[in-house]
Amino acid sequence: MAQPSSRQELVDYCLRKLGAPVLEINIADEQIDDLVDDALQLFQERHFDGVYQTYLKYQVTQEDIDRGRAQGISGVGIASTSASAGIGTTTVAFNYYENSNYLQIPPHVVGVNKIFHFEGSSSISSGMFSIKYQLFLNDIYYWGSTELLTYSMVKTYLEDIDFLLTTQKQIRFNKRQDRLYLDIDWSSLQVGHYIIIDCYRMLDPGDYSRVWNDSFLKQYLTALIKRQWGQNLIKFRGVKLPGGVELDGRPIYDDAQRELDIIMERMSSTYEIPPLDLIA
Repeated sequence: MAQPSSRQELVDYCLRKLGAPVLEINIADEQIDDLVDDALQLFQERHFDGVYQTYLKYQVTQEDIDRGRAQGISGVGIASTSASAGIGTTTVAFNYYENSNYLQIPPHVVGVNKIFHFEGSSSISSGMFSIKYQLFLNDIYYWGSTELLTYSMVKTYLEDIDFLLTTQKQIRFNKRQDRLYLDIDWSSLQVGHYIIIDCYRMLDPGDYSRVWNDSFLKQYLTALIKRQWGQNLIKFRGVKLPGGVELDGRPIYDDAQRELDIIMERMSSTYEIPPLDLIA
């Protein structure tokens, strides 16, 4: 069908685009399975429709706090320094430690934007003695004495103070590690508190079948199968078949490679989210 809704329907669609069943596509089922996985990986890692923004809630345990406060993994390094007057060298040993201050992240998370403030971390807007509470208590309920412009300016000013006094928590994340490192004072955490993680998750085609009908995924997988088809036939170049037909996989391979180059260029300019500028 022209609108595939499953893995096999997508494979059948791509083979029909290449000429099947009129032509015999010389490619194994195992090779097709690998190409589908490669196409999905690129789609989920590079395409803006391959991921979606979500929020994960994690409840802090005592084991997390103990692990975050622990000294972590140790290592030993050796350094050699030259001695004076050319007598020789001196070997110096030193120790280094890497803290285990991380949370295990599910493998379907490909990026983390930030984590939200912990409970009670803001001195401006938390508690009944905060500025925000007093503003609502004394002024906001008297709508006649408070203009919306004044209220908006005060709120903006309080947010600026909160941003300066309560900084964002420093985090480090690499999708190949599946670990979210929190460079914080783990003693400030309490058991039972929640950490809200702003992140991006892969779109699972098993849950959302419309992924199989994505226009980019169909074009990309078709070009991948075509290139593998040409790769399989390259070694048979010059072989004569009954009727005088000669096999030549090189034109198929080169044509597919040109299509892939165009698709990848379109990916970078159209489908991929541009990287944000880093402002120091």
